[in-house]
Formats: sequence, C-alpha cells, structure tokens
Amino acid sequence: MSIRFEVLDSRPSPMGEISLRRRYDEEARSEVYEVKLGEEYLMSSLFPVAEIELARLGLARTPGTGLDVVVGGLGLGYTAQAALEDTRLTTLTVVEYSEAVIDWHREDLVPDTTGLAADPRVHLLRSDFFAAAMGDGSFHPGEPERRYDAVLLDIDHTPRHVLHEPHTAFYTVEGLRGVAAKLHEGGCFAMWSDDPADDDFMTALAEVFDHVENREIWFDNPYTGGQSSNSVYLATKR
Repeated sequence: MSIRFEVLDSRPSPMGEISLRRRYDEEARSEVYEVKLGEEYLMSSLFPVAEIELARLGLARTPGTGLDVVVGGLGLGYTAQAALEDTRLTTLTVVEYSEAVIDWHREDLVPDTTGLAADPRVHLLRSDFFAAAMGDGSFHPGEPERRYDAVLLDIDHTPRHVLHEPHTAFYTVEGLRGVAAKLHEGGCFAMWSDDPADDDFMTALAEVFDHVENREIWFDNPYTGGQSSNSVYLATKR
C-alpha cells in the first residue's frame, strides 16, 4: 500500500508544531510540498502564483538599481526566488521566525527553490519580522540606520487572520508606520493575503503610504476545476 504523505521534518515552535510534508496529489497528478502549523495549512507548492506575483508586482513598483530588499517569511521560498529574478537586486534579506524553515532551504528539501540559500545575494535571518518592523532601527542588528528599497511580506493569512496574536499590532497605522520608516523614499511595501482587499486595512495603508492598491491574483485550482484567488497589497513610501 502506498504512503499518503511523508513528513520530511517536524519541530515544535512557540506557535505550534511546524512541519514540511511531501505527498503525491492525485487531482494535480504531481508531487506536492506543504507547510503546516499544527493542523493549519500555511502553504502548498500547488498554489505559488500569488507568492511569486508578490515579488514581481512589488519590485515592479520599486525604483532604482542595486536594490536592497527584505522578504518577511521564507515558507517554500517562492517569493524570495522570484525576487532574485530581478536583475537590479543586489541584496535579499529573508526574515524568518522558524529555524526549521531556514534549515529546509539550507538542506534543499524543496525542489522548486533548490539553491536559494546558497545564492550569494541571500541572507537568511532568523528573527521575528513583526518585532523588527515595529521596532527602532532596521531589520539588521547592528545597522540601525539601514533602509531598504522594498519590503515584501507573506506570513499571516490576512490582516485579520493572523498566525500569532501579537502580529495584530502590525496591521494598524502605528504598526505600518514602523515598516514605512525602514524604507527609502519611494520604496515599496507589498503584502500577500489569502482574501480580497480588507477595507479597514486599505484605509490604514492609505494613512501611511501613497499609491495604495490591492491586486487580485487568480490561479487554476485542480480541486474545484475552476479558479481561486489571493491578493497582493501594494503601497509606496511617501
């Protein structure tokens, strides 16, 4: 009898057990890699389209060359890998809370993003993105004045459906001012969400940033035979 799925790694964390699974999906007729937090699915290699578009849309909004970019949340690595396709990028800092997730990439356990951790432009930083974003200084310890050209965020499901209660403070005007202060003038803040635009969050973004919009990203869903969507928030530092 075939095994339905294989757990490649599973470790405890303050937010619950985090695991990487591999399975063969009959509907998609392909091997699928999934990240779970406890019993909650965080992401799947079946649906990377919006995570990739997060990087592409965010960096398309970002002016200049020699870009210094931050990605909040590593996951399966699709956003970080898509960011590296921008030839203007020189430094990519990926802020990830879980040491396990960083190890998965250092060990190349995710085939679609093999080699990501070894790219000389990439710095995998074990840290709490939200604490750093709302704190004084920068995302890099010891470099309090460092500012970035873009911040691309993919951690919580939505501004209202968060993985950890302390994250909720980020999705307020005060929290957003913290991340805006870490961007160069004209820099971009972009964020993935599982849901369409949230009116209250759009209002908060507009109080802090310019040129605020939400793009709905559609992709094929083999389970429904139709299409599903995520969305990407985009905002420019004043």
